Amino acid sequence: MPRFHCPMPLAAGAEIDLPAGAARHVQVLRMQPGDTITLFEGRIDGVGGEWQATILRMGRSDVQVRIDHHVPADRENQRPVHLLAGITANERMDWLVEKATELGVTSITPMLAERSVLKLKGERGDKKRAHWQAVAVAACEQCGRNRVPVIHEAVSLAQWQQKHAQPDDSLRAVLSLAEGTRPLQQVLGSASDRAVVFLSGPEGGLTGAEEALARSSGFVPVTLGLRTLRAETAPLAALVLSTM
Repeated sequence: MPRFHCPMPLAAGAEIDLPAGAARHVQVLRMQPGDTITLFEGRIDGVGGEWQATILRMGRSDVQVRIDHHVPADRENQRPVHLLAGITANERMDWLVEKATELGVTSITPMLAERSVLKLKGERGDKKRAHWQAVAVAACEQCGRNRVPVIHEAVSLAQWQQKHAQPDDSLRAVLSLAEGTRPLQQVLGSASDRAVVFLSGPEGGLTGAEEALARSSGFVPVTLGLRTLRAETAPLAALVLSTM
């Protein structure tokens, strides 16, 4: 059954017009009145689950549906995982956002690292953030997630550190190639079900100054093994290991 993101409060018996994007998708699929679809609000702090709905009317540019009933489907990981990921070049960041969403990431903060090729500021940054959020929504529609991960504003590591200067209960881990790192599985094993923030660099990795700042901010240096993974692959591997 087709699934659509509907970011508004939903309730059984309500008759609503679908958001423009979902309405266009329904029309492209050539669905008809009487067909059933699945809707989900997508909010991290919402009721969760999904809603079965019936199409009532197909307009030229709008679609009206009736909300039939709620299905308490929970497909989220038990451990919240947040990625603080150095912005990668070209389409690789899109790929990272899409796959991290499928794997259950809670939020992604694109990081303006010193070695990031893509520099985002002002209106361009806002448009890119909206684009990545749309990528996450589409991934949720495809994979069955009912909570859309938040794509935060792109920031530098120093800006992130200032905003999160107060310690919390989350485990902070930085993916590092330096000597003296600990295996990620070992660090996770001692952290129970605590939320995790993974910091990873762009192509070329973090600079020495960035890694030093991370360590001074409570990030534990961890390794994923003997091989050097690409910038868009490493955070996904860490995400998978954290949810096993």
